[in-house]
Amino acid sequence: MTAKKRILICDDEEGIRESLKLILENDYDLIFSCNGKECLEKLECEQDVKLVLLDIKMPKQNGLEITQEIKRACPDIKIIIVTGYASPEIAQEAICIGVNDYIPKPFASKEILRKVNNLC
Repeated sequence: MTAKKRILICDDEEGIRESLKLILENDYDLIFSCNGKECLEKLECEQDVKLVLLDIKMPKQNGLEITQEIKRACPDIKIIIVTGYASPEIAQEAICIGVNDYIPKPFASKEILRKVNNLC
């Protein structure tokens, strides 16, 4: 049996974390964080994280700042930004700093699965 690929979900909204859990838990090994500091700490101690689903607007650090730190420390980790603040400017900035994909909130289950499966 093949081990499930590990995904870190970082969002300050518990409802979003729960929604993503319901969509992805059958196919992936999930770990969770509720802010950027915790996200970076978990990446330091968790092995084999393949993908981070990351909110942009969070307390302490925004998702774009966290993306830059993740890419410096772990350049092979894929990142999908999941945000309610969808604008072409933010999407372009995110892609320029290394984000692999971008999903606006509210999202559809099929869209999440398609994009996650594509990167994992």
